[in-house]
Amino acid sequence: MEIALSFFPVLLFMAFLFQLDSFKLVRIKVVILCLLCGILSTAAGYFLNTFLGKWFAADFQFLSRYIAPFTEEILKSLLVFYLISKKKIGFAIDAAIYGFAIGAGFSLAENIWYLLNTPPEFNALIWIIRGFGTAVMHGGCTALFAVLLISGVNRPGKRLPAAVSGLLLAIFLHGAFNAFLFSPIVQTIFISISLPVVMAIVFRQSNEKLQRWLEIEFFSEIELLNMIRKGEFTTTKAGQFLISLKDRFAPEIIVDMYCYISLYMELSIKAKRNLMLRENGFPVIMEEDIQSKLAELSQLRKQIGKVGELSLAPLIRLNYRNLWKLTQLGNNQ
Repeated sequence: MEIALSFFPVLLFMAFLFQLDSFKLVRIKVVILCLLCGILSTAAGYFLNTFLGKWFAADFQFLSRYIAPFTEEILKSLLVFYLISKKKIGFAIDAAIYGFAIGAGFSLAENIWYLLNTPPEFNALIWIIRGFGTAVMHGGCTALFAVLLISGVNRPGKRLPAAVSGLLLAIFLHGAFNAFLFSPIVQTIFISISLPVVMAIVFRQSNEKLQRWLEIEFFSEIELLNMIRKGEFTTTKAGQFLISLKDRFAPEIIVDMYCYISLYMELSIKAKRNLMLRENGFPVIMEEDIQSKLAELSQLRKQIGKVGELSLAPLIRLNYRNLWKLTQLGNNQ
């Protein structure tokens, strides 16, 4: 009963986040991975906090206010960094859900530990506070960190500031909650009301950005790909730009660049098509040759080299989000 009281609010909040994800970007197996890693973070945090508590000769109050927020938020953030490095997160929508799932796993393991190590006279109110307050706080802090980090990753030169500011914000909120600046009931009510509102705003803005990204790029890429296939690429500004590079690169590299642009446009259009199908509740289109085309694109990228890739930046910017959409396309197969 106690675990149900302390974990049900987290499941309810995760269901709320899933409802907000109109593009269905989240993968269940990654959510399960996040939950498991959150549980492992609890074990690592326990041993690390115990060691640091002895090292600083700190009592429980000092440990929970000033040490645990640092160690626990850093541990929970590690998987977020990993998922971004593997291009598993593209927008604030999926970042928030994965981040909250990590915190949910952490809070589940922590609540089980408290259940096994607290006196039996702890009443239901304590477990309700741990569920609607502490557990949601853990999920919310990691979700906010993930949202801020992905916003920085998608902007040149903002990754490190976003990571630092996001982590500091999560640590501050965690520490403020543990300090009990207000009564536990007031804190619990505040978190239960404010966090859904914040996430709804974040998701709305993320949806708007995703819609603009799809609409602006999708039709321009279709038009350019049609020109390429009609043999009219050289009449476009993009074609003229590629011709201007012929004095700087060998003829075979120019041919590779042409093939690279054509294949990238094709795959990019298909990736965006699948996103729009998901948003409207239709199954994505599965194509047997996608993996081979992705491998071919990777090979062409190697052949034109880093200098060639930078030279094509005005036409194709392989920033984090563009690499993410290709990863999404490959994951659909």
